[in-house]
Formats: sequence, C-alpha cells, structure tokens
Amino acid sequence: MPLCQTYIGIQARPRAPLFHSFFQVIALPSSFPRPELPEPFRPLVAGYQWNRDLLGQSDSSIFLLKAPDRPMLVLKLEEAGPFSEFVDEAARLDWLASKDLPCPRVIARAFGAETNWLLLQAVQGTDLASTTLSPKDQIVILADALKQLHALDIANCPFDHRIEERIAIAKARTQAGVIDESDFDETRLGRTAADLFAELQAHVPQPGELVVTHGDACLPNIIEKNGRFSGFIDCSRLGVADPYQDIALACRSIVHNLGEEWVQPFLTRYGLDKDDSEKRDFYCLLDEFF
Repeated sequence: MPLCQTYIGIQARPRAPLFHSFFQVIALPSSFPRPELPEPFRPLVAGYQWNRDLLGQSDSSIFLLKAPDRPMLVLKLEEAGPFSEFVDEAARLDWLASKDLPCPRVIARAFGAETNWLLLQAVQGTDLASTTLSPKDQIVILADALKQLHALDIANCPFDHRIEERIAIAKARTQAGVIDESDFDETRLGRTAADLFAELQAHVPQPGELVVTHGDACLPNIIEKNGRFSGFIDCSRLGVADPYQDIALACRSIVHNLGEEWVQPFLTRYGLDKDDSEKRDFYCLLDEFF
C-alpha cells in the first residue's frame, strides 16, 4: 500500500488501557506484511499485536492493535477519493468529543493523494449487536443514547446532512457507479441504483424538525459497558438532519437483531408519540446509497 504523503496531525499518546469486543478479528502473525505506515504513526503502534477486523462492512481496512497494559487502538485505512470518509470521520469525532459525548479519540491522522489513515483509541465495551444484555436493556440504551445526541444544539454543529444534501450525494454516488447493488436490502436485490434513485426522488418527505444525528444509528455502532451507554462509533455521517435519519435505521437494526416486537418499545422509550412509517421507509431507502 503506498505511503500517504500528507501528514495532518497527531495527538497525545493514550493514557488509560481500554478495550472493546465488537469486532470479529483474526490475529496476524509477525511474518504477515503490514501496510507501510506514515512515519509519525510508527512509534505509536510499536509493540502492538495486529489483528484484522473481518466484521466491518465498510470499504476501509481495519486493524485492531493490542498490547498488555496499553490501550487498544484501531487503525483504519482507505483509498483516497471523492467519496472517502476519513476526513469527515475525524472532524466529527473531534466535534463529538468536544461536546463530552463518548466516542473513539483520534490519536493520529494522515490524508494523502492515494491513502487516508486514522489511528483511534478504542471505546470501552461491547456493541449492542454483540452484547449479552436483554433486548429491553438494549433498546433503553439505544433510545437514551440517541435522545442525548439529538438534544445537542444544532446551531453549534457544522455538519449539514439535511435531505437535500444527502440526496445530492446519493445522486453523485449513483452517477459515479460506486453503489454496491449486491448489498441492497433483500427486498431490493436485483434492482439498479438508478432505479432506486428515481424511487427516492419520488418519495421525498416534507422537512421536519432538525437535530444532530449519528447518520448510521444501528445497534453495532452503539457501545455499552456494564449495562450503560459507553460511546458512539463509525461517526462519519454525523450531522444535522431529520431525527428519522436515526430512528429509521435504528428500527431496521432492531428488527434484524432483536425482532419486530421491540420496535414499539424503542419508539416509546425514545418519546415518539406518533410513528411516521413513510419517513422510516424513505430513510432506509436513502441508506442504500451509502
């Protein structure tokens, strides 16, 4: 992998040992070739055991770095390009941390012409798709975490993810041919991205209230530790949007992981008096483009 040429920033070494268990990993032997790291990253990861994450569904490569009595780190790399996400993710993690909401801490970052890199300090705990907590406890943590995020002042959030902005990006991704049509939800398999985009444009809902949303509020992206909310991960799509951006994907994830019967308890805990199924359908359709 080509060495990234432009180094952007590095932060202090992590202090407290942290760990998490929401990855499916394979340990890499010392003989396994590692990517050629940007120079400033090398002392930060010296002495760590490398593990490759096999669970993530993104286009990036993810490595978990472990060492005795040291924090677990997450090393992420992606091909640089018009639709790469690490610049967005780093900016959003910095902003979210400034609001005292738990999330991975950016230890180092490097953005270049060919490759982008992020080195993160892992969040403690287990994701809600992997936890042994009861479904009731899971939906309480999920609903309360989203309420906390949605309560932030949108005037202080510089990231615009309103419908018009997201549709424009969906159109650009469709025209660029980067949509993985084999990854569509089961009910949409066999259709083209262009076909789905036409459907998306025909069903744009009326604008509603605006809140700070996570953007991909599925159970694997919410972390718990000892039965309490521990942090958000995969925050590259965080931004100001309709709360249904999160509600829709949360409900879809609940159905997949816990069962349809837990959707209404989640909505009740969140405080939604009247569900809008058409908005939920729209935001699930919009998610096919990302």
